[in-house]
Amino acid sequence: MDCRRNVLTYLEDDAARHPDKRAVEEEERSCTYGQLLEFSRQAGSALAALGAQRRAVMVFMEKGIDALAIMLGALQAGGFYVPVDPHIPAERLALIAGVLEGPIVVASDETMPLALEALGQQPDSPGAGCEEEAGALTEACPANFDSPMRPRLVPAAQLLGFSVNDDALEAARAQATDADPVYVLFTSGSTGVPKGVAVSHRAVIDFIDDFVTRFEFGADERIANQAPFDFDVSVKDIYGALATGSTLVVVPRRMFSEPAVLMDFLQGRDITNMTWAVAALCLITSLHGLEGHQLPTVRRVLFSGEVMPLSHLRAWMERVPQAVFVNLYGPTEITCNCLYHVVDPARSYEGGLPLGAPFAHREILLVDAQGHAVTEPGVEGEILVRGDSLALGYVANPERTAASFCQNPLHNRFPDRVYRTGDLAAFDESGELFYRGRVDNQIKHQGHRIELEEVDRALEGVPGVQRCRCVYDHDKQRLIAFYEGNAEARDIRQHVLQTLPIFMLPSKIMPIDAMPLTKNGKVDRKALLEKSREAAAARRARFARKK
Repeated sequence: MDCRRNVLTYLEDDAARHPDKRAVEEEERSCTYGQLLEFSRQAGSALAALGAQRRAVMVFMEKGIDALAIMLGALQAGGFYVPVDPHIPAERLALIAGVLEGPIVVASDETMPLALEALGQQPDSPGAGCEEEAGALTEACPANFDSPMRPRLVPAAQLLGFSVNDDALEAARAQATDADPVYVLFTSGSTGVPKGVAVSHRAVIDFIDDFVTRFEFGADERIANQAPFDFDVSVKDIYGALATGSTLVVVPRRMFSEPAVLMDFLQGRDITNMTWAVAALCLITSLHGLEGHQLPTVRRVLFSGEVMPLSHLRAWMERVPQAVFVNLYGPTEITCNCLYHVVDPARSYEGGLPLGAPFAHREILLVDAQGHAVTEPGVEGEILVRGDSLALGYVANPERTAASFCQNPLHNRFPDRVYRTGDLAAFDESGELFYRGRVDNQIKHQGHRIELEEVDRALEGVPGVQRCRCVYDHDKQRLIAFYEGNAEARDIRQHVLQTLPIFMLPSKIMPIDAMPLTKNGKVDRKALLEKSREAAAARRARFARKK
């Protein structure tokens, strides 16, 4: 039985077995497993001196070797890391720091100006109140703070290259448990304040060990990291590489606006694994990035985040025929994924891609609004998840935690914690489970309840439509569809009239070059709604000028 209780043992085992093997590659730089371990111990020693034990370490940096070393350094110090998008507004950065209640904020030279603006303070002087050595932090420095709620801003360069303090790191490890958080990832909150999802060592290990075994990851993998480190898709990349002793290849963010350059990069790096967001894969096919590329070394393409349009999936399967394609499902709160479906190349999938079977140590429940089990084909219910992989909850938000992580509604005989995903699904006649939208993405229009995803799917079934996302303008009480593809709006309307009732027909059907995305790679429906309002305002202005 595996007795692993801390994710750092992945890295430590790799460094012991093959210290000179490449652990991480950037575009112009790389590091070995031995170096990555040393970098993390250096950063961990500095963070321990700053009082990081059981404390949040915000890593406000572009993804790469340095950011990863500091993230792992937070764990070395007995704390947990919080990767933050370096391009977010200062106001959101301040909100996240406030939720975390006195985090250590690590910023690079590039992100320091925004961090200064958000936190309203200068970086802490290294070793303030302590003996200093050449302007660097010293191991003897205690954690003195004006207030426990005050963030402490630290330049990243002062953590890397710090003298390793074996005693401090050993003391931190001795007090750690597998129930401690590894990371906190922030998602949008309904109240306007970001929600921080805390995930434990136990949950990460439970998922990753099954993930790499189930999909037969080997030590020779070259894993293309598409997702930013603050998006949980990257957890599979980082720990998938560490768990197998393979190489993590960090794909530069800028390349996603240059599909041909991106594909050349993937081909030139002999990539074997792509665990990517659906939107990233669709971006490449929408911009014809696959043309002229085969990616012959890719063994598997795993995708998640939203429903994969079949036209995009087929384009990928045609260009990368040797790869296994897998549909993954699961929100951040259950640690990456809880369901998977291996795509069958011989199957048409006219009803869409099923969510598939559960990963190990997870059970999927489907319940109705009264908390009763749903088992009948075609009846929608909310997906609930139980098992060791559930997140610890939301940071500093006990009310939301209690509402989302609650007692199993199917019984009350003993404590049995489940996570309510807010996602709707239904079984088909053969017992396969299919996604049917969101509990909170339902609209009421002309007296009828409508799931926007149902309209999306109907329009995506029209020839020439690659992808569709609908929004509902509550002010105008109208449904608006945006689509990618070369179909004509009038042809789409005629086709959809054959598949949807009139009350589900969008008032406007608008072509769009590319869907706007959230920072996590999902289609941003709010941005689409704003586009529709801007277009309406422009039309009104033109009409007024004519008058």
